[in-house]
Amino acid sequence: MAASASIWKTIYLGSFVHSQTLTELEICRQGAIGVDENGVIDFVEKNISNISELKSKDSSWQDAKTVKIPGNGFFFPGFIDTHTHAPQHPNTGLFGKTTLLDWLQTYTFPMESSFKDLDRADRIYQNFVARTLSHGTTTCAYYATIHVPATNLLANICLKRGQRALVGRVCMNSDLSPEYYRDESVESSVRDSKTSIDYIRSIDPAGDIVKPIITPRFAPSCTAECLTAIGQLAAQEDTFIQTHISENKNEVALVQELFPTSKSYTDVYDTHSLLTPKTILAHAVHLSPEERRTILERGSKISHCPASNTAITSGCSPIRTLINEGHTIGLGTDISGGFHPSILDNVRQAIWVSRHLSIQIQSDAAKLSTEEALYLATRGGAAVVGLEDKVGGFEVGKEFDAQMIVLGEVGDEGGIEAGPVDVFGWENGQEMVEKWVYAGDDRNTVAVWVRGRLVHATRKFKGAE
Repeated sequence: MAASASIWKTIYLGSFVHSQTLTELEICRQGAIGVDENGVIDFVEKNISNISELKSKDSSWQDAKTVKIPGNGFFFPGFIDTHTHAPQHPNTGLFGKTTLLDWLQTYTFPMESSFKDLDRADRIYQNFVARTLSHGTTTCAYYATIHVPATNLLANICLKRGQRALVGRVCMNSDLSPEYYRDESVESSVRDSKTSIDYIRSIDPAGDIVKPIITPRFAPSCTAECLTAIGQLAAQEDTFIQTHISENKNEVALVQELFPTSKSYTDVYDTHSLLTPKTILAHAVHLSPEERRTILERGSKISHCPASNTAITSGCSPIRTLINEGHTIGLGTDISGGFHPSILDNVRQAIWVSRHLSIQIQSDAAKLSTEEALYLATRGGAAVVGLEDKVGGFEVGKEFDAQMIVLGEVGDEGGIEAGPVDVFGWENGQEMVEKWVYAGDDRNTVAVWVRGRLVHATRKFKGAE
């Protein structure tokens, strides 16, 4: 279902769940969240059962619409995907038997180069934005391709559908990229990036929904001259930056070969002014302690992509260490290195990767809890993309980016309803959340809102009353 443009004062009635801290979920079994015409949370009430009494407290809410949770379920903040490649969506699940660098040549570059065909780009981007919304992703940091028209098309689609997005034209001018798919020169890379930045800002001047993000693919894809020019452009335009770092050991070795005077992969970006508080670094699997300190000092953020790191056998990123050191971390699906466009699935994968790492180092200290992984998917991701003051939780003054989660109920004859999660009736709130985290999928995501605007709904959603 496409987005609904109209927004009314609305009271969302029922259970709601969100992260209060990294380690603590708040689970309110019977509450109410009032959202005004601008999509901003006006009040949060707990232990509310009588909607009439609630409306009578403030006459301005007398005519407010009401959205109620049907059956077992809860409202949960929208997920934030801090790293994904929109044009790679058709390749999701295709890895072959290749390593990261071979995989780029075999699958990625041929697919991305085809986006000079705008009809093809439109078909794929329309599908991918709809798909991510259906999984409760209300904000996404997108890599596009080198093509300005297709990149701008992706921004248009996100704005129309109502999904918050950082959209970046990919910069890549080195010989690592095939001749049929690379920037012609440093000058063209900067010019085309600036053209796309200007366009995105023209369609959403305030950046309420869509923002541009400068996107050097990764260090090996760019010459030193290009990285310098891109860093200067980012400073001039005051934009976010996104790129990859230390995903794979062979990649790290290649960076050292291509940039022999640099102390490390991190140093390559740092010496080209690409490490800023607005920089998102994907993967961060094989960073040295010195590199981690530099990233922390620069205020750059990290996108953890656990499914992708496992699928391409890149390694297990030491997220517990990064958290303990004070890094800001969110989750990324990294389509199509990752095999699923769901952040919920990557919540699970983050937990599994941390447990695999704990087995390797023979210490429980590496493990992530359910609460911690959900925090990374919401408040952590919000901080990565610079939206921590606007989204990630249900507090007065924040904008209402949310998903309605509805869980199945096992009937007297053991029937299955509403997706893969079976609820028997005796589960408490924590247990229902855990069942959703470990067994749920998009069939449980009945409706999704961004800034109070309905942007996705299934036939199970009954609408506002």
